Amino acid sequence: MVKNTLIALLLILVTLKSTPVKSCTNFLISKGATKDGSAMISYSADSHTLYGELYFWPATDYPDSTKLMVYEWDTGKLLGQIPQVKHTFQVTGNMNENQVAIGETTYGGRTELATQKEAIIDYGSLIYIALQRSRSAREAITIMTDLVKNYGYASSGESFSIADPTEVWILEMIGKGDGQKGAVWVAMRIPDGYISGHANQARITTFPLNDPKNCLYAPDVISFAREKGWFDGKNNDFSFSDTYAPVNFSGARFCEARVWSGFNKVNKQMKQYEQYAMGKVTYDENKYATNRMPLWIKPDSLLTVKDVVNIMRDHYEGTALDMTKDPGAGPYDSPYRWRPMEWKVDSVNYVHERAISTQQTGFSFVAQCRSYLPNPIGGILWFGLDDTFLTCYMPIYCGIKQVPESIKTGNGDMLTWSDNSAFWVFNQVSNLCYSRYRDMVVDLQKVQSKLENRFLALSPVVDQAALTLWNSTDKTLAYQFLTEYSVNAVENTVKSWKDLGHYLLIKYKDGNVMTEQNGEFKRNEAGKLPDSPLHPAYPEWWYRKIIENNKDHFKVIE
Repeated sequence: MVKNTLIALLLILVTLKSTPVKSCTNFLISKGATKDGSAMISYSADSHTLYGELYFWPATDYPDSTKLMVYEWDTGKLLGQIPQVKHTFQVTGNMNENQVAIGETTYGGRTELATQKEAIIDYGSLIYIALQRSRSAREAITIMTDLVKNYGYASSGESFSIADPTEVWILEMIGKGDGQKGAVWVAMRIPDGYISGHANQARITTFPLNDPKNCLYAPDVISFAREKGWFDGKNNDFSFSDTYAPVNFSGARFCEARVWSGFNKVNKQMKQYEQYAMGKVTYDENKYATNRMPLWIKPDSLLTVKDVVNIMRDHYEGTALDMTKDPGAGPYDSPYRWRPMEWKVDSVNYVHERAISTQQTGFSFVAQCRSYLPNPIGGILWFGLDDTFLTCYMPIYCGIKQVPESIKTGNGDMLTWSDNSAFWVFNQVSNLCYSRYRDMVVDLQKVQSKLENRFLALSPVVDQAALTLWNSTDKTLAYQFLTEYSVNAVENTVKSWKDLGHYLLIKYKDGNVMTEQNGEFKRNEAGKLPDSPLHPAYPEWWYRKIIENNKDHFKVIE
């Protein structure tokens, strides 16, 4: 068995050239898996160059023959133009006015399929064009797959989370490479009562061939693989991931491990997949992984928005991959590691973990879709900037008509500072916390919990007030109310975060820890100077590490 496993692994590594590991994480929660009957998806948009802001397109009517210019999301490069539809729906972030929400993670897959000459539609365009045109998750899948069929697919392999108030789907797609237009794909509906996830590794394996209610797929998804010589078995045995994006050590340790850790937070049976999450993948004679996690699981209890937020706040705490427990955490138990993730000592390759919560997140969200409320009220984008663990998730109703200034597109960018940009305000606080994580995160979480708990508690009240206005003679009052509430929630949070940054700088400046009493910094008896600051010692293991190889250098001479 070991010999077969090693041979299979070598074959996979030959087939798949090394590609950079992308970094995004999604979880998909069916309405039957939530306490209030919401359907939800979560998304962290992770990139070292992505600026966090809230995209916004108002609903618009277009004259006949209007063309839509298509720009690549990652680079801003103009890819081409396609016909515009007569009417587009409002899109707020990654949710439209019909409560359709879409997220993604890039898995890459076979490198020979990663480019397609003259293709016009990249994965970002698929998301935002589909949001402007779709009334449901199922319709979004049709729109997305028709777009790449007609105009070509300009990205590598991609997983998409697609939700509406009643259904949640995972769609996995990969292009056909140069010489053929379009892509092959499979979409599966998450069963009611279950949750799924994906994090830069294709996850759909075998799928039902005659169940259009729950599974849709490209008509040539299997035959295309046969033509390429990648599959020669029975159709029922065909595995999308094992054919187009087989899982290897990196796919398991850097990608699947994040899904496993999220699942582990809500299901006590996930210990059995720990070795797989650590990168120990086994294969059969067909080079298919044999110890993979299921595509979806049933949580032990029904989930709330707060539970889903907590899934997105994870550094593998309490697992074999816990990032606060190895020496790389430093004296302040930091769960963060600067890049590169892979490194070498004495010609041996090693890795750092890549957790759900990571420092290079541009923006993240939990999209909450509720079938029992009118669309403008039912859809809430719980939106955060920067690191998911250190951000504050703010409620933005999909029916708003104005974007808060601090998260508006164009308010600063990755190389341009803006004092009232939420992205930069949150980054300032996060980067302060990285320097003394164990201590500062406690202060941050007090503010974070206070704000988020207040928003969650207010949500039913806001819903009811908006519903009352919606049922009145003038629905514009409901839109105005939701807009004002969302704008105030964001701007007040940004102000609170600025104050938090000032507080942390004062309290921990230069390694001191200023003393407090009843929430105020203490002064001496004269009231002129600060009380004497504290100087907490490093942990003992850290001191031992310092003298490990050179005791005499640090030893006090009596």
